Amino acid sequence: MLFQHVSIAGLAHVDAPNRLSSADINARLKPTMDRLGIKTDVLQDIAGIYARRLWNDDVQASDAATLAAEKALADAGVDREKIGLLVNTSVSRDFLEPSTASIVSGNLGLGENCQNFDVANACLAFINGMDIASRMIERGEIEYALVVDGETANLAYQKTLERMSAPDVTEEQFRNELATLTLGCGAAAMVLSRSELTPDAPRYKGGVTKAATQWNTLCRGNLDRMVTDTRMLLIEGLKLAEKTFQAAKLALGWVVEELDEFVIHQVSQVHTQAFIKAFGIDPKKVMTIFNEHGNIGPASVPIVLSKLKEMGRLKKGSRVALLGIGSGLNCSMAEVVW
Repeated sequence: MLFQHVSIAGLAHVDAPNRLSSADINARLKPTMDRLGIKTDVLQDIAGIYARRLWNDDVQASDAATLAAEKALADAGVDREKIGLLVNTSVSRDFLEPSTASIVSGNLGLGENCQNFDVANACLAFINGMDIASRMIERGEIEYALVVDGETANLAYQKTLERMSAPDVTEEQFRNELATLTLGCGAAAMVLSRSELTPDAPRYKGGVTKAATQWNTLCRGNLDRMVTDTRMLLIEGLKLAEKTFQAAKLALGWVVEELDEFVIHQVSQVHTQAFIKAFGIDPKKVMTIFNEHGNIGPASVPIVLSKLKEMGRLKKGSRVALLGIGSGLNCSMAEVVW
């Protein structure tokens, strides 16, 4: 999946407005933790997540994705009638049907010739969406594509905190659902274009993907509940990431010291430190947002990339590595040249 004619014409993110601290969560769960004898502050001391953002309760995934899409279109300066594809990549969704993509497309007023559909692949879906769109652009089928993601975790927090506060919850149930409380809300969108139409825009070179789907049982979630084997997910996820990283070095010619930024899927402090150690990455080249925003699923990689752009950390010619991984297990690593 390497591309010669694909660029990033526009990029944007939206932070959810309401801050929920881990201290507030711990205070609510204190009776349960005291009863079960749990003294470790997993959320803050181990995961390194001190807060996450939530939307107002009436905000749907499509609403969040639409907000980010409008910003990305404005950033690209592209007439929306030129968008030939809309891919929604969120784990969250408004309904089982119709597709959330169709709702976002309707909100944006995209044309009748714009294909639109959802792509679901846990936390890896945004990069998958970029690759699908890039293939179509590379082949000349379309000139512009819009990849969007809006994540809503409000319902998951409400239901999970209710279950974890129940007087009969067991220690195993408590620990299995704790990872749900690392999730966060947010949205991101990206306009991809044929490079000849946007010669000064950052180039998307594409990347590589590896799978270890024998581990598809390690994290299973619905809109209101997620059960996770965090230990095995880290162990097997890191093994898969190491295989993918070796493939990326061959396909993209990566030399760790020559890459300027590493945009790593935002899971936790433990996962980030493991990635940095395994690949010999300079921590100064890894921007993290999980400490204040939690794990925003597939939106986390484009949100970090957008924040780096907003901060002015991406200079002309900067080589940016995108490192995504999703339960299932699937892993993709790709490169953007700014």
